[in-house]
Amino acid sequence: MDLQILYELIKNEPSFRLKQIKRALFFDVIEDWDQATTLPKSLRDDLKDKFPISIKAECHVSKDNSTTKALITLDDGEKVESVLMKHGDGRNTVCLSCEVGCPLGCEFCATGKMGFKRNLTYSEIIMQLLFFERLLKKEKGRVTNAVFMGMGEPFLNYDNVMESIRTMNSEECFNIGARHISISTAGLTDGIEKLSKEKLQVNLAISFHAPNDELRSRLMPINKKYPIGDIMAAVRKYANATKRKVMFEYVMISGVNDGEKEARELSKLMRHRLFLVNLISYNPTGLFSPSEGEAIKVFKDILLKNAVSVTQRYKFGVGIDAACGQLACKK
Repeated sequence: MDLQILYELIKNEPSFRLKQIKRALFFDVIEDWDQATTLPKSLRDDLKDKFPISIKAECHVSKDNSTTKALITLDDGEKVESVLMKHGDGRNTVCLSCEVGCPLGCEFCATGKMGFKRNLTYSEIIMQLLFFERLLKKEKGRVTNAVFMGMGEPFLNYDNVMESIRTMNSEECFNIGARHISISTAGLTDGIEKLSKEKLQVNLAISFHAPNDELRSRLMPINKKYPIGDIMAAVRKYANATKRKVMFEYVMISGVNDGEKEARELSKLMRHRLFLVNLISYNPTGLFSPSEGEAIKVFKDILLKNAVSVTQRYKFGVGIDAACGQLACKK
């Protein structure tokens, strides 16, 4: 599905046709152009022939039905994974991918072990959201939140990610509030700076995972290019400019980054009223082990005693390899 083809196809149509098509595709969530009854039959036939909207995907659902992982096949045969998480309170969050694979090679992440193949177009990003909108329509639900925490580094595909966010946020399309959309980055400071100048009030998350350069460079090789000092300077500048909270994601890995020493080091970095630490129990990908519950409690208590805002993430999708860091296009 390439939205540029759609725009080219209807360029000679009356201007109101695009609004009708967007409503049918993104709001009514049609799966076949014959369902777009506001359009003339000749146009529907043309759209069926030149702009098909079927999405090829395989689904895997968790035992408690809270998580659905989709393996989506793209037009060139490449595959990406995205995940739907149902929170039980009416919220439905889609975890979106922005690249096929990832070039960063983080040690704890299965996606990084795939290597990098290519960036996704903004249409391919939107297609992931559209797939889950169709799924939720059968349950009389809608996607309420979107997070760029799937495969890939969003700031290495900045323009396509931002274009997809504008489509999600548009009242003519999905109408998802900007404050319900989050971007997670490994700390690419140029991307953080660009985001601070955007008019959209999306949320920023930093994939952090270590409080010193030596450890972070071992876990995340990208830290050699974007060290902690540069990241913290960029994030402080972002927070001061936007007045928006910044989440620091911290995967808890047993015996690696979950000690009292690391907790105290992290506490010193997080001394800002707009910084929030999100502790995530490591989801096994073959190399490390998750921290014990007691270790996480001690770590969290040290942060709290140092007046750091901290939350602990609920696990979604571990049983179907759909949790944070596990997306690798496996059958």
